[in-house]
Amino acid sequence: MTHDEALDGFLAEQSHRVHRSDRRLAKVMRESYPIGVPALIMKSSTDRLGASAGYAFHLGTPDELLRRIASWLLTNAGEDQRVLLRLVGRLWTRHGREDVALAALLLANLDHVALGVDPWAVLAGSTRGSEPAEALLLSIEELLRAGREMPNEEVLLAWCDGRTVDGHMALLISYAGTVRGHAVDERVLRRMSSVEIPDGDSLLGRVMQRLQEEQAQD
Repeated sequence: MTHDEALDGFLAEQSHRVHRSDRRLAKVMRESYPIGVPALIMKSSTDRLGASAGYAFHLGTPDELLRRIASWLLTNAGEDQRVLLRLVGRLWTRHGREDVALAALLLANLDHVALGVDPWAVLAGSTRGSEPAEALLLSIEELLRAGREMPNEEVLLAWCDGRTVDGHMALLISYAGTVRGHAVDERVLRRMSSVEIPDGDSLLGRVMQRLQEEQAQD
């Protein structure tokens, strides 16, 4: 039996009632993650990587299997996706690497109009005071890949003046936007120069350098 088949079989065994509760769904998700791990012998190393990156756990579930789980959740949610919206927040709170990646997939693909929510506000409201840059980038990339509009300049400026993690989101979103051809307002670029970058964070450091180079060229 392939890993795909094993995961599909596990998900097919779940009662439809589980989709009525974000708490139950979170429990099922935690049980499903190891089913997609090709080599459980890697668990000790992935747990160490997870701890060093600020995650509660990191099981090494491949992204394609996380997308399979997300598809199952979205397909079975029906027209009311409020349970999945609550699940996004619950997954961020538990904060495994797989949780954060799955939350990114769900948030990017929810019907934001029907739910009456701004996905960027949901993301900002889900984060803790400090987050791994990779965790933020997972959600940012998924939202932009799904065709979601970038936050406007006023939101980015407010983030630069807010929590440190909000400033990091502004940096990463602006960078991801420039890669896709979006121009970043000069006011935002100037304000982002004051965002605090943790010592040793090479990703945020490279992003800041790239944006400063963009500003110098204008």
